[in-house]
Amino acid sequence: MKQQVLHVEDLTFGYSRDKLLYKDFSLSLHVGEIKAIVGESGSGKSTFFELIHGNLSPQKGLITSKRAAQVFQDPYSSFHPSYKIINQIEDVADTADIQAYLDTMNLELSELHKLPHELSGGQLQRASIVRALLMKPELLLLDEPTSALDNVIQLDVMKMLLTHLPKAGMLLITHDMELASWCADEVIKIS
Repeated sequence: MKQQVLHVEDLTFGYSRDKLLYKDFSLSLHVGEIKAIVGESGSGKSTFFELIHGNLSPQKGLITSKRAAQVFQDPYSSFHPSYKIINQIEDVADTADIQAYLDTMNLELSELHKLPHELSGGQLQRASIVRALLMKPELLLLDEPTSALDNVIQLDVMKMLLTHLPKAGMLLITHDMELASWCADEVIKIS
């Protein structure tokens, strides 16, 4: 049996008691699995990642997870603006095998020696994915990871992310039902 990387049991959470985002919600994720969470803006998709990270506390229920890394939807908010990208990656990950990831993401090492505002949104998002993968997570949290990329690069990036399934479980937040249906073992709709 594959290792469990995320276990959510009877999660109840809301920002107010009369408007719950989650009520008795349960989920398990194992290495090699990808599950997609789809829902409208404001339905609690990103809040779920905050709960997994422990930045928010559930009103009820249990969440346990293995070592996680996240790719955020907005690449500009995921890097400090006045600190070179390479330094921000080195702060959290071993960069010994960075070149292989850069090649896959069509990035040059010289681009990582720049400040975030010196890269396009697509370049910055690919750098964010490189950072997350270099952290060697057992759980990869993907919040609209390809939204800043054009359609051709989106597909290439998703195919590359899927090559990491033997090492991790992935939880994908997306508005794109077609993407979710294409790559996920299970699609979870929240409202």
